[in-house]
Amino acid sequence: MWRLSRHSSVPLAGIVLLVCISLPVGTDALNEDRQSADAPLPKDVDPSTRSRLPPIQREALHERRKNEYDAAAASSPTGRPEGVAALRLHRSGVDVRWDSPVGRRLTELAIISTAREHDQPYEWSLHEMEALSVGLEPHVIDIVRFRKALTGLGEKEAAIIQFSRELGKHRVSAETYARALKLFGRTNLVDVVDLMAQYTATAANLTAANQWLPPQMKQFLPLPFALPADILPDSRSRIPVVNHDQSAPPQAAVPQAPGGLYRRTLAPPPTGPSSMGRFAAGLKSLESSQGRALMALAVLITAREHDQQYDWAMNEPGAREDGVSAAVIDIVRLRKPVAELGSRDKEATLIQFGRELFGKHYVTVETYARAKQVFGQRDLSDLVVGLMAPHAREAVLLTAFDQHVPAGIKPSLPIP
Repeated sequence: MWRLSRHSSVPLAGIVLLVCISLPVGTDALNEDRQSADAPLPKDVDPSTRSRLPPIQREALHERRKNEYDAAAASSPTGRPEGVAALRLHRSGVDVRWDSPVGRRLTELAIISTAREHDQPYEWSLHEMEALSVGLEPHVIDIVRFRKALTGLGEKEAAIIQFSRELGKHRVSAETYARALKLFGRTNLVDVVDLMAQYTATAANLTAANQWLPPQMKQFLPLPFALPADILPDSRSRIPVVNHDQSAPPQAAVPQAPGGLYRRTLAPPPTGPSSMGRFAAGLKSLESSQGRALMALAVLITAREHDQQYDWAMNEPGAREDGVSAAVIDIVRLRKPVAELGSRDKEATLIQFGRELFGKHYVTVETYARAKQVFGQRDLSDLVVGLMAPHAREAVLLTAFDQHVPAGIKPSLPIP
């Protein structure tokens, strides 16, 4: 598995698989306290894991999941599961959307709440219909759609929506976390958060591709922007059904696992979250074509746009080793104008792309066209599907469970 550095505990390969916050004036003292390597941990953070989840013992896992534990331990420089890999060991192992004891009604609520926080109309529209079909009440859906107050809701419904709203702001309060933990229990909560994380990555892929619904379908999610109009008639997205980029190899059809009537895909072909990766060639191809430094930069951009201190800290040293300059790192870290990069077109284009993707929740026609020109469709697809979307998924887990950087490491992201 491709890694940014031998020191990093965050894997970069993944398949599917946030909002820009400017640093307010007057937060210097707060930042200094939060960034101190010796600052005391919050009361709900376990000192041994430095997250809200306790350590998990290999012996406590089902036999089929012990391999997952072993792989996580082997990939860690300490020889024990850390970071996202450790958090994921607390999952139940079931297909959460379909089989969680939380129930379909609440898992669909988690999905549409995630779509709402990312202003993702395609994801919202398909899952709004699905939520109605499994019994989620229209007035609950409207509370999510219009971001209304959580009055008159059941405890579990309110907890899911509030948790998602705080994830959208990149920090889940101790009170919100404690309430959700009490209502769902640890395993179910990890499952629900991981589902939100999965659909965060899906939202990134859909937004990058600018995937519209088929013309016969309408979307009812109010957006603070007009969707870019650079879609192709065959795919209803920026990505053609037939590849005209000769640099990208033809892709074999992805085999679909057989599923029953109730596990059908919701995406009407040829639309859907797989559009962005239609002509992707994988991370080895991307490394050969663009180099490790650009891949490392994509990871740092994603961490910065999610205010994700742990992911940044684990990957910045490797980025420097791989050739990302201190000047470029500071432009990302401090959210400086990309104009300061001058003629460094690739870095400037990728930073702007990431800021729009995760900060504005849409990528302008101009920015996408520039990125496609600079990287080509194949490599742009690999940057999003292979790196940025998976790290957005991991950022959700790291944020939800308040994963702190290892002891002795000074956090360097300025986060209010």
